Amino acid sequence: MRLYNLSENHSIFNQYIAEIRDEEIQKDPLRFRRNLQRLGEIFAYEISKKLDYKTNDVQTPLGIAKVPKLKQQPVLATILRAGLPLQQGLLNIFDQAENAFISAYRKYDDKGEFHIEFEYLASPDLNDKVAILSDPMLASGASMEIGYQALLKKGEPDHVHLVAIIASRKGVEYVQDKIKAKNVTLWVGAIDEEMTVKSYIVPGLGDAGDLAFGPKVDSK
Repeated sequence: MRLYNLSENHSIFNQYIAEIRDEEIQKDPLRFRRNLQRLGEIFAYEISKKLDYKTNDVQTPLGIAKVPKLKQQPVLATILRAGLPLQQGLLNIFDQAENAFISAYRKYDDKGEFHIEFEYLASPDLNDKVAILSDPMLASGASMEIGYQALLKKGEPDHVHLVAIIASRKGVEYVQDKIKAKNVTLWVGAIDEEMTVKSYIVPGLGDAGDLAFGPKVDSK
């Protein structure tokens, strides 16, 4: 699995990472959601460099221009609910893409421990297509793996790009260990070394879903 960490190179991308981490800026949900979208747009641009193109003739008012265009649009998939703003950013760039949605959540037991429960998948056929699966936080890595395995029920993609804004080192290693397919690429915005016993990334940014959409009552 190829790994790309966009924070390793200096760009405006790092400014948006700084803003979504900042606890003062986080107090504005609209700005937080917009920053997730902007990060998604940059991820989409970088991923677009790895896709296949073909040259097309485009009629201009003065003649014919030969322009490379995507051979096919990707399928954009995300894990509800935190993934929605990031998904929108990807869709802003791949504006003709098909979309898939995965419902998964943390199911707690009586001891306060949890596992990831998969509920629902809405997806087009994925055979021979490029899929981009996004989730803002890659903590333990379990959600991303479950999302990936769920997509495979809808076909055999030509390539799958996994996207996370903030990842833990443990989460990255987990995904690399569990997903052995050579046609998978992992894209992250930053990798943090620590994670709490409740699988929150440190320093991370907190709960992306709550910051984007408001607090929730967890199922226990």
